[in-house]
Amino acid sequence: MLNIRIQRLPPQLVSQIAAGEVVERPASVVKELLENSLDAGATRITVEVEQGGVRLIRVRDNGSGISPDELALALARHATSKIASFDDLQHLASLGFRGEALPSIASVSRLTLTSRTAGSETGWRVSGDGGEAMEEPTPAPHPLGSTVEVRDLFYNVPARRKFLRSERTELGHIEDNLRRLALSRFAVGFSLWHHQKPVLNVEPAATQEDWAQRVAELCNREFIAASVFFDRSERGLRLWGWLGLPAVSRAQADLQYFFVNGRPVRDRVIAHALRQAYQDILYQDRQPAAVLYLELDPAMVDVNAHPAKHEVRFREAPAIHDFIRRTVQAALAEVRPGTAPPPAPQASEQLWSGGKFGGSSAATRSPSPGHVGERMAAYGQLHVSPVSEPVIANAPAETLAEAPPLGYALGQLHGVYVVAENEVGLVVVDMHAAHERILYERLKTALIAGAIQTQTLLTPVTLTVSPQEQRQVEEHGALFAKAGLELTLLGPDTVAVRQIPALLAGSNIVGLVRDMLADLAAHETSDRTETAILALLASLACHEAVRAHRPLNLLEMNTLLRDMEHTDRSGQCNHGRPTWIQLTLDELDRLFRRGR
Repeated sequence: MLNIRIQRLPPQLVSQIAAGEVVERPASVVKELLENSLDAGATRITVEVEQGGVRLIRVRDNGSGISPDELALALARHATSKIASFDDLQHLASLGFRGEALPSIASVSRLTLTSRTAGSETGWRVSGDGGEAMEEPTPAPHPLGSTVEVRDLFYNVPARRKFLRSERTELGHIEDNLRRLALSRFAVGFSLWHHQKPVLNVEPAATQEDWAQRVAELCNREFIAASVFFDRSERGLRLWGWLGLPAVSRAQADLQYFFVNGRPVRDRVIAHALRQAYQDILYQDRQPAAVLYLELDPAMVDVNAHPAKHEVRFREAPAIHDFIRRTVQAALAEVRPGTAPPPAPQASEQLWSGGKFGGSSAATRSPSPGHVGERMAAYGQLHVSPVSEPVIANAPAETLAEAPPLGYALGQLHGVYVVAENEVGLVVVDMHAAHERILYERLKTALIAGAIQTQTLLTPVTLTVSPQEQRQVEEHGALFAKAGLELTLLGPDTVAVRQIPALLAGSNIVGLVRDMLADLAAHETSDRTETAILALLASLACHEAVRAHRPLNLLEMNTLLRDMEHTDRSGQCNHGRPTWIQLTLDELDRLFRRGR
């Protein structure tokens, strides 16, 4: 064994090790400097970069600035103005707090900091080039605020420089970081320049309409056009933002932006809750698009879980997960045909009922589910419409201005689609998909009203568990009971399942329990039982829904339209496919070249 003596590391090496945690690439530098500017109260921030940030990064702001006697201290390790005690660390309201960013950046670059505070006649400048010695501040002309100039990043750590990607790739990472911070602070204007050419510029946004405009610029206009805004609070928690409809779902989770108390984060709890909230309306493996802002007591979240502050840790993760899932589900449930039609489809895969709908808060009125198991002779013979107004078989043009959102049926197309006329133009409905959603929502309502019916097993099902899984069973007994499962520990490594939900009789109970234990280990919560039951209800609704090529009369078609208008999530079937589309008169005129 080698005889290695313990020795104190030189300060420069300590700073470079810290830089390895904080400064991964040019985008990391930009992120840290932007956070400092925001914490300083800046309302306008300009970022200039050259060679993807390797040759130059310059961040200018109009914040409060740094006094000349504190400039050198700003480049010292563990020096910060943002916390002074452990209690401050427990209630963080600032983005930065560690006091490591500037000295870490200075240890791997040639850094110059120039700043001026209110009341000062001139600004002051201090420089560092990675060495231990720090120059004394010198006067320098500068407006109110600060400018940090970082040149030749990693010039003294060539091994790190070799790991950087192309100029275009590094610039893309800088753009992404700036985009996230611009989404987190609507009142601040941001601009990005590369080689003295504008890349991105957003003006301060004061109203909700301006916020939506910024989201459209930073995400894309298609997203904001096919999304719904919501804002809900509950027991000290607030969640608000924009939820994309299935029209703008993605193959990857690349249009999901999460913010916790104004801090951009990448969080598994929020991502998992969001995915579960969308499970009823997304097609196959599509990912939801969303911009979400979570606000809560700072004491309930630990932002010190990652050196680069990308991740947070919630002190009551299951409660946060449940709040986000329920809130998003409720907001999506209110998206129904309403005050504005969806946009016309642009491509075959975008035939969705998107658009800005009026968020009706009326609860779905569910009739008795007694007919659900019967085969239909026709739609109107199976269900009585929950709508009290009379069904109009056809309507003159002068009454269309007062017509319901989906209008009145004109007829059936090839026994598959219902064609209707509303004030805006033409509505086409996939009758099987629409009826499938209606039945599914009624079954879910009936299930909730009657709670989960359970069945005691004559012969308990046993499974072998690990010590960690045993602890999960002990700690989360209430959650298993709520899901209709009764689990008993028979020994140090054996669990017996004595009771299951009646609807899951004959299912793979061992696999279900193992999946729930895996969820609990990863997210401290699980809805596997609920998901399995809903899958059965969705299958039942699919089989019982009116089939293609079944003739419907106008009364039955209009009953279907009215039911859609009063059903949660009626824009998609249980598999995430669209149930209806809208073609406006203008779009029809363009198709037929009218007026040209």
